[in-house]
Amino acid sequence: MTAAGAGHGRGGHGHGGHGHPHGATAAGAHRGRLTAVLVVTLAVMVVEVVGGVLSGSFALVADAGHMLTDAGGLALALVATGLAARPATAARTYGWQRAEVLAALVNGMLVAVVGVVVLVEGVQRLVHPGPVRAGLMLAVAAVGLVANGVGLGLLHQGQGRSLNVRAAYLEVLGDLLGSAAAVVAALVVLGTGWTRADGAASVLIGLLILPRAAVLLRQVADVLLEATPEGVDLETVRTHIGALPGVCGVHDLHAWTITSGVPVLSAHVVVDDDVLEAGGTGRVLDQLRGCLTGHFDVEHCTFQLEPASGGPSEPVTHA
Repeated sequence: MTAAGAGHGRGGHGHGGHGHPHGATAAGAHRGRLTAVLVVTLAVMVVEVVGGVLSGSFALVADAGHMLTDAGGLALALVATGLAARPATAARTYGWQRAEVLAALVNGMLVAVVGVVVLVEGVQRLVHPGPVRAGLMLAVAAVGLVANGVGLGLLHQGQGRSLNVRAAYLEVLGDLLGSAAAVVAALVVLGTGWTRADGAASVLIGLLILPRAAVLLRQVADVLLEATPEGVDLETVRTHIGALPGVCGVHDLHAWTITSGVPVLSAHVVVDDDVLEAGGTGRVLDQLRGCLTGHFDVEHCTFQLEPASGGPSEPVTHA
């Protein structure tokens, strides 16, 4: 984390630099991989729809429906990362960076709906099984398993840096597990003739989808409710700041996330009057920068310096 600023009389603001270029987001660096996964997902979806209809396997149809939702989510993510890269304006000082978060919200809701539908239909197929061509089901499920493995590898690096990339990663992971369940079900039908295995696999796919939707929606809610970013302990931050020479206290300490990879922090720092009167504003800001750099995963900081006497400060401007 960096902080720099200029002091004006007895008050000042310090601002850290962004870890990403202006308008850039964590997901923007992975647009090519998201596009590749989208193409693979659409191709496998078509194969599974055809294979599911021809083989009579609802597990394949369920997995294809999940992939359709995933494709929609990936398309939303690509559109959102494009919007997030638009420059900031006077009306939108952070640009469109939160578009990624809104896309992830829509994505999570769609995944939840699909999970419920797949679970209900899977239970019906489990209770009332139909004929299944297990050989064709096995071949199609195996193709889906391999394709989803490729997609998972493409997104693995970026899933820890962006909420949208992580959403896509979790969707592909669910697809891979769904394809694996279909492979196992096909083998069971081939080996035993127990066609209810197809319904059981469908139920399993539904149970795999729903927890992923819950996790994603919780993460989106944390961003929208401006919860403290993971890995940032505000009490530890307060202790670090309060231990600086000349600092008497800290209040209005906040940390939140604009979008994936863009955490921010602001604080009002109470400074001894003698330090401010001696023109030590710049020195205090430098100390704040040195104190926090490397300790906390925050890209952008704003500090307002206030006199300990509580007297009025001169107007402040941004550095």
